[in-house]
Order: sequence, then C-alpha cells, then structure tokens
Amino acid sequence: MTSGNLFILSAPSGAGKSSLISALLKQDAERAMQVSVSTTTRDPRPGEENGVHYHFVNKASFEQQIKDGVFYEYAEVFGNYYGTSATAIDEQLAQGIDVFLDIDWQGAQQVRMKKPDVTTIFIAPPSRKELENRLKNRGQDSDDVIAGRMAQAQSECSHYQEFDYIIVNDDFDTALNDLMTIVNNQRLKRSQQAIKHQDLFDDLLAND
Repeated sequence: MTSGNLFILSAPSGAGKSSLISALLKQDAERAMQVSVSTTTRDPRPGEENGVHYHFVNKASFEQQIKDGVFYEYAEVFGNYYGTSATAIDEQLAQGIDVFLDIDWQGAQQVRMKKPDVTTIFIAPPSRKELENRLKNRGQDSDDVIAGRMAQAQSECSHYQEFDYIIVNDDFDTALNDLMTIVNNQRLKRSQQAIKHQDLFDDLLAND
C-alpha cells in the first residue's frame, strides 16, 4: 500500500481555504482523504461540533499536552492555542489516506522541519478589499476582530514565499481546479507510482 500524502493549506482568515478543502473532498470522494481535526482552546462557533470541526479543550489541558509532546505543531493565534496530533497524522498516512492540515505559517514551519516532504499550499485572496468584504459578510466577528484579522492577514501573506504552491482564490471553481491539480501531481510522483504499480514494472522489466 502506498502511503498517503500530507498537505498543508495556509491562508488569511476569509481567503476561503476551508471551503476549498470541503469542495475537494466532495469532488474526489473515491480517494481516501481526511482533514486533520485540530485541537484548540477557542470557544466553538455556531454550528461547530467537538471532535468534528475541532477538539475543544481548556488552556490547562492544552498546555499539558504540549508538555507531553502530543503535537506535531502548535501555535497561539488571537489569544488561543491550536495544535495538530502527531499520532493521528502518522496513522492516517500509513493507511494511505491523504491528510490536509489547515494551519497557519507558524505551524507550517514546524511541520516542515519534521516532515520535509510535506506539500505546502498558500491560498491568497484576490485583493485586500475583497478579503475585508468576505470577513464582514460572514457576520461572525465584531469590527474590532475584523480589524485584527486584517492586520494578521498582512503578516500571513508576508510568508507566501515559504510555500510550494500559491492559489489565488478569485474565482472559486478555478481555485478548486488548481487545488485538485496539485493533489494529483503529488499522487503521480515516481515514489508513489513505483510502489502502487510495482507488479507492472516487475513484469515490464522481467527477462524472458
């Protein structure tokens, strides 16, 4: 069995990466793919379920897990912790599942040091104005929070050169197609195909 591919998707809040990941999983449902469920100390938003969208824990529990070395990566964003379980990721990859991490540039740096072959993708909004409009139209945050997210967006975008791929999410269908192309490129790499088609190549190279 070939191992799964590990992907990191990073973007400013409101750039649309979560929507792109969801659409990708629906479009390519036949392939084993999974979005990693992160652990966080922030409060659930309307409609979010524990264990589905995030593992919601208190700060003391999260900090204990840091001491126990549970996380592949973790970071503090907007006053809350976010982290990714190393054990869960490795188990999914070993089962041939493609795993997507929805994390920021700080987390991407940590994972990259431990998994150099990870594929990193940055999702950019088409403009600053459009990003601000998307944040306002969500209706989830106050003006002060939106202002903070806009400031954070500039920090996020300043790290775009650290990523393997960049997708500008202007037209959603185009961005989704770009994401699918990147995923398929990774699946077609020699290291993946050589294992998947080992019997084929053994036959082609056999001495009659």
